[in-house]
Amino acid sequence: MLEETINFLNIDPEGIYVDATLGGGGLSEQILHNLNEKGKLISIDIDKEAIEYCQEKFKYENRIKIYNSNFIFIDEILKKEKIEKVNGICMDLGVSSYQIDNPERGFSYIHNGKLDMRMGQSGTSAYDIVNFYEESRLSEVILKYGEEKFHKNIAKMICRQRKIKKIESTKELVEIIEKVVPRFNLGHSAKRTFQAIRIEVNDELKNLEITLDKCIKLLKTGGRILVLSFHSLEDKIVKQKMKFWEKECVCPKSFPVCVCSKIQQAKIINKKIIVSSDEEIKKNSRSKSAKLRICEKI
Repeated sequence: MLEETINFLNIDPEGIYVDATLGGGGLSEQILHNLNEKGKLISIDIDKEAIEYCQEKFKYENRIKIYNSNFIFIDEILKKEKIEKVNGICMDLGVSSYQIDNPERGFSYIHNGKLDMRMGQSGTSAYDIVNFYEESRLSEVILKYGEEKFHKNIAKMICRQRKIKKIESTKELVEIIEKVVPRFNLGHSAKRTFQAIRIEVNDELKNLEITLDKCIKLLKTGGRILVLSFHSLEDKIVKQKMKFWEKECVCPKSFPVCVCSKIQQAKIINKKIIVSSDEEIKKNSRSKSAKLRICEKI
């Protein structure tokens, strides 16, 4: 949804923008095309390989500053750049095609590789979660973040198998899951479990909530935040945050007068969620689940 994102970002040629999920640099490149020599772009990504690729891609571009960091530190990065407010912030919450297609990163349930799933290069990996979480905690993660109804049986089977031999590859994990989850026409048997483990590894939902709270404070009046999500848990958080920003009062309906003193922070631009066109889905099947929400600071 690159074209829609650029259109709704409503770019001021002299403005300051943040691409909080740089990835392969496609969005950053389009933002730069819409900026003049006074404009500025701050691009962030936790993935070192994405950073290295984009540093080479934009090596002759002086309007962009690239940071290898989690977007949860967006406020600290802008402070370092001596920037108080920005004109727009974009967040694409999907795992990049490079990460999925590179077996060494361990994100894919299609390609075999070591169990990893870290978007950065440090911290707890999928291997740690699969091999060392207690069965009850593992089951809870798969249910909470994967919404997988076979979570108990999957956790039980994983724990049974790892007593025999530690689970080291994505292929091994897929084979375990396929023994438990029936094959449906609604996607791969391991899809929900892999999603759950990836979210747990990278603490994605907690980081998203914290970052959204920071983003609304960092926007100028009239500035916009655009968030592209790819599964229901992310989209629910984004939707709830934007609805909260738009409300003038959060008192219980039973209260005769407002006592919360809340003020409206933003307005939702797209009351109807924006999804990928049939044409885009044909070009990229991964865009099928994409949902775009936009809010404007007031």
